Amino acid sequence: MPKQNSPSVCQEKVFEEIYNHHAKDLYNFIYYKFGDKNNPSDKVQNAFLKLWEKCNDILPEKAKSFLFTVANNLSINTFNHQKVVLKYETNHLQPTQNNQDPSFLMEEEEYLKKYQQALANLTPEKRATFLMCKVEGKKHEEVATLLGISRKAVEKRLYSAIDELRKHIKEI
Repeated sequence: MPKQNSPSVCQEKVFEEIYNHHAKDLYNFIYYKFGDKNNPSDKVQNAFLKLWEKCNDILPEKAKSFLFTVANNLSINTFNHQKVVLKYETNHLQPTQNNQDPSFLMEEEEYLKKYQQALANLTPEKRATFLMCKVEGKKHEEVATLLGISRKAVEKRLYSAIDELRKHIKEI
């Protein structure tokens, strides 16, 4: 309990001084620790509201510690609440239905098998060149450097691999 002679947080001038001195630092603390989604200005306002409600019990020199503790706890509670909400939403989502036509799914599976078989039929050099260029997205120069061949050789291998794949899989 504050002494009778010491200034009280309940005095308007003392409270205003505490607010002016600590509000910006408190906002920055919450913003830096929890980010903007946690609405730091609301946490600062609520912390000062709690300080005002308990102004008879808090000494002015302990106000900063009280404010930072309250704002931190409010932010943690909000963060934990968001985690619970997210967990609830993910646990109670309706399983997604597969609305694709079964014949399409069978065709897709069949196409994948044909593609894998066609890749297996390519020479190792053509397969490596094709996969590096088309699957990994490497440029012709990069593939040439990696394989130790010229750029023209990479292009020749790539285009002949594509031709062979087209012959093997008519749907391409």
